[in-house]
Amino acid sequence: MWTRAEARRIARTEEEQELLEPIVEIHAAHPAYGAERITRELKRQGFEVGRRRVARLMREHGIAGITRRKRRNLTKPDKDAVAVADLIQRQFIAPMPGLKLIGDISCFPTGEGWLYLATVLDLCSRELIGYAIAPHMRAGLAVEAITSAHRAGLVAGNAIMHTDRGSQYHSRRYRNALGRPRPLPRRPTRPNRRHPPRIPHRSLTSMDGLLGTFNFKLN
Repeated sequence: MWTRAEARRIARTEEEQELLEPIVEIHAAHPAYGAERITRELKRQGFEVGRRRVARLMREHGIAGITRRKRRNLTKPDKDAVAVADLIQRQFIAPMPGLKLIGDISCFPTGEGWLYLATVLDLCSRELIGYAIAPHMRAGLAVEAITSAHRAGLVAGNAIMHTDRGSQYHSRRYRNALGRPRPLPRRPTRPNRRHPPRIPHRSLTSMDGLLGTFNFKLN
C-alpha cells in the first residue's frame, strides 16, 4: 500500500518531468541562459517555480548556461615594436560603417582547454563584422578575424584598425593582412568616457551555432 509520502514523491517527480521539457526548450533556444534567466522565462510563460528548483533540475540533467569568466589581458605588448600614431584619438564613433574598427581577443574555458575568440568590431554599427576561433592566440587568429571581415565586404578602403599593443597585432602577418605598415594601437591607461566599447556579453554568447558547439566549462 502506498504511503502518502510516496504518493507525494511520485506527484513531484511527474511535475518536475513536465517542468523539465520547457527548461530544455529554453536552454536550446538560449544556450547562454543560466538558472536565473530560465526561471524568469518560465514565469513569463506562466509557470510557478523558484530559482532553486530550476537550478537543481538543470544540475541533475547536466544543463547549464555558458559562463564568461573574468576578462584577462590576453595579448602581450611587443616591447620591440615601434610606437605609432593613434589615429582614433579617443574618438570611438564613426560616421559610416567599415571606417573605424576595433580588434580584440577573448578566451573561454572548455572541457578540453582554453578556446580563443578574435573579433573585429565596427564602431559605427557596434556589430561584430569578423571573427575567428582557435585553441591558440597566435597572430594567425587575429589575421583570420580581419580576413573574415574583408571577405564579407565590411571593411572600407580607408579603414582604421584600432587594437591593443599585443604582439599578435604587430606581427608581419597581421600587418600584411591589413595592407598597412603597422596596426594602430593604443592601450588606455585610465577610464575614459570615450573608452572603446567592450564587446557585449550577448554578442559573444548568442552566436549559438558558433559557441554552442563547444563543450564549455559550466557553472
